[in-house]
Amino acid sequence: VTQECVFLLKSCLMFIWNWNVIGSLYLSVLGWNAIVIAFPTYCPGSGLTQIPQIQKTEISFRPNDPKSYEAYVLNIIRFLEKYKDSAQKDDMIFEDCGNVPSEPKERGDINHERGERKVCRFKLDWLGNCSGLNDDSYGYREGKPCIIIKLNRVLGFKPKPPKNESLETYPLMMKYNPNVLPVQCTGKRDEDKDKVGNIEYFGMGGYYGFPLQYYPYYGKLLQPKYLQPLLAVQFTNLTVDTEIRVECKAYGENIGYSEKDRFQGRFDVKIEIKS
Repeated sequence: VTQECVFLLKSCLMFIWNWNVIGSLYLSVLGWNAIVIAFPTYCPGSGLTQIPQIQKTEISFRPNDPKSYEAYVLNIIRFLEKYKDSAQKDDMIFEDCGNVPSEPKERGDINHERGERKVCRFKLDWLGNCSGLNDDSYGYREGKPCIIIKLNRVLGFKPKPPKNESLETYPLMMKYNPNVLPVQCTGKRDEDKDKVGNIEYFGMGGYYGFPLQYYPYYGKLLQPKYLQPLLAVQFTNLTVDTEIRVECKAYGENIGYSEKDRFQGRFDVKIEIKS
């Protein structure tokens, strides 16, 4: 466990579990402010997740049959509900953190002395074709499915992008920004790579990844309305009537991968568009 994932326990007179924050232990000390100590399932806390969230990570549908993709679309709609402008109006909770990626936004120590902390707004229109603003089927009606990608919440975690775009670990064909944790999707197997076709990415400032000003996350108690930055990916010409495995992967100095946990730092999804 790295230092970024551990918070010092000052006192241990009494403790209770708070299940609102997965993997975190909240200490309630008599007469004291709450102290937080994080025990993430794995660290660095770099679980990558896609929406729609589906069983067996398989997306299979027919563009001319709305019923076949209805569940995927509803899943995306429900998830993005909290990202609507109408849900981010309260200036006591939300603040604008810019339209381009910038450095991590520190909001003080993780304790209750200052109360709740503000959170950055995230504009739905940054997700472009996958925002739902102009296409309520998120591309599925046209056989060009969108998926939304997020980095799972981990208390206090600050992603560290690759330091140099010339590194072998930095994705090809992506413009470099030191304040973006890049994400790339490709065919998982050799036989998938030519069948994936064109992939379009939609994120803040046109960058293919997560802007750092949305980190660190201060927990459910201090940031109950926290919005993770999102990246939308649209597959515009997948080979039809073929099962294609796609792998999406985040790149960073403190992003780990594990064969035992296929969602740590990456995920793969099987997509089949039926004629």
